[in-house]
Amino acid sequence: MARQNVAEQFVDILVRAGVRRLYGVVGDSLNPVVDAVRRNAAIDWIHVRHEETAAFAAGAEAQITGKLAACAGSCGPGNLHLINGLYDAHRSMAPVLALASQIPSSEIGLGYFQETHPDQLFRECSHYSELISHPQQMPRLLQTAIQHAVGQRGVSVVALPGNIAAEPAPEKAAELALVTSRPSVRPGDAEIDALVRMIDEADKVTLFCGSGTAGAHAEVMEFAGKIKSPVGHALRGKEWIQYDNPYDVGMSGLLGYGAAYEATHECDLLILLGTDFPYNAFLPDDVRIVQVDVRPEVLGRRSRLDLAVWGDVRETLRCLVPRVRTKENRRFLDRMLKKHADALEGVVKAYTRKVEKHVPIHPEYVASVLDEIADEDAVFTVDTGMCNVWAARYISPNGRRRVIGSFSHGSMANALPMAIGAQFTDRGRQVVSMSGDGGFAMLMGDFLTLVQYDLPVKIVLFNNSALSMVELEMLVAGLPSYGTTNTNPDFAAVARACGAFGLRVEKPRHLAGALRDAFKHPGPALVDVVTDPNALSIPPKISADMVTGFALSASKMVLDGGVGRMVQLARSNLRNVPRP
Repeated sequence: MARQNVAEQFVDILVRAGVRRLYGVVGDSLNPVVDAVRRNAAIDWIHVRHEETAAFAAGAEAQITGKLAACAGSCGPGNLHLINGLYDAHRSMAPVLALASQIPSSEIGLGYFQETHPDQLFRECSHYSELISHPQQMPRLLQTAIQHAVGQRGVSVVALPGNIAAEPAPEKAAELALVTSRPSVRPGDAEIDALVRMIDEADKVTLFCGSGTAGAHAEVMEFAGKIKSPVGHALRGKEWIQYDNPYDVGMSGLLGYGAAYEATHECDLLILLGTDFPYNAFLPDDVRIVQVDVRPEVLGRRSRLDLAVWGDVRETLRCLVPRVRTKENRRFLDRMLKKHADALEGVVKAYTRKVEKHVPIHPEYVASVLDEIADEDAVFTVDTGMCNVWAARYISPNGRRRVIGSFSHGSMANALPMAIGAQFTDRGRQVVSMSGDGGFAMLMGDFLTLVQYDLPVKIVLFNNSALSMVELEMLVAGLPSYGTTNTNPDFAAVARACGAFGLRVEKPRHLAGALRDAFKHPGPALVDVVTDPNALSIPPKISADMVTGFALSASKMVLDGGVGRMVQLARSNLRNVPRP
């Protein structure tokens, strides 16, 4: 039997770690690895048109499956293209292994063609970034990289010169015991004791939840019911905590709605559960705050804490629920539920007024119809910008749907490449890319990837021929919009030219039928919806210090927007509020 080379050993270890796809663009320094993938039936090479797409797709796959995913780029310019998607994966806590192939090892440091130093370049967006400079470093270095990505939930980068990849692997290399899952983390007894005392002493407690509540929905609901607490959430907590939630008071932050802001500011004790919520201007500074997170490095970096609790949200709540006293007084909870319902009733009027006749089409209407028609277990990938607003306010979570986007890194053009990674995990699951025309155009080349692999991704294109969020930022700053207009083609015609299904919608009455036709189509499909460029959104609470780095405005031309089916949810929750 022929001795393995380093590339073959590298690929075998990826397969043992659970990796089933390697996204990338081929190149000479990658050839040994790509050839090893070709000869290994347990893993596929996914040929994308741009390496940034490869990194976004791997990050999305990791978020959907919770398992390690991988991408690759050839030396120099090839692997440099990975960096934006890797930043996003890292900040989204997605376990991704990136292979950055390198120039011949004998030429490193001599200004060789396409020379860069990926082991240095990727350090800021990874937990681990190292160069394999000798075959003897395999397989231990790759094992270390994998365990960093899985254990710390983020990116690891391995730089591998093409000549090293082609060399024989070390003989009798140890069979590695790879770590591919994370343990649960229980807080210390002292922290649990202190938190129990604080909860029992507080009259009004509010829970504010982030993505760290994934898998803890039942525990959060039980805890909130026992202490009569309103439950708000950040954008990344929406899909995990909003559904089947009789204590829901909406979302705080720059895309916020409902009474979450009031609930976090009018309580005696605010408990932050699994959230590294970045907008500290929306957090109170005059109430007691506790933060619970499995990542100790994030504790207290957004606000002053009265208690920091290092542990999983689910394990922490399992410790708390049996010990805290049941609160009988629910006046605070009921008052916040009422405020939440009133707030939603107020903004929904802007959405319902003649919206089915409005041309250009209200983007709120598009999101609302999409929410009604999409599958109950659909995956929505969401472009940064106004699509974030419409997804936050209109896509209804139910415990089975997923909503992923560049919510921490805030990159343009993420929705299409993320949809690629999400669809590869399950071809039978509906995947919908909520794309803006600016974001879609930026990485439009990878629409061809959908066609090449016949991936049944459905792209709903919110086409207002503008970079709307940037225009709103300019408005906030008192500047006239400039450089924000897009001259677009008929994107549906482009889709058809590529060999996909494409429809263009300009009137509201045609929208539902077009979406249903696209969703019934067995392959990739694009619905190009011409939307109103003046339909913008503001959060329910605004102050001057909230404006920095984001689009906010109190202008009369800015619409509040609606909130879709959340109005019905709020009305249902009001049934629990005692009447005088």
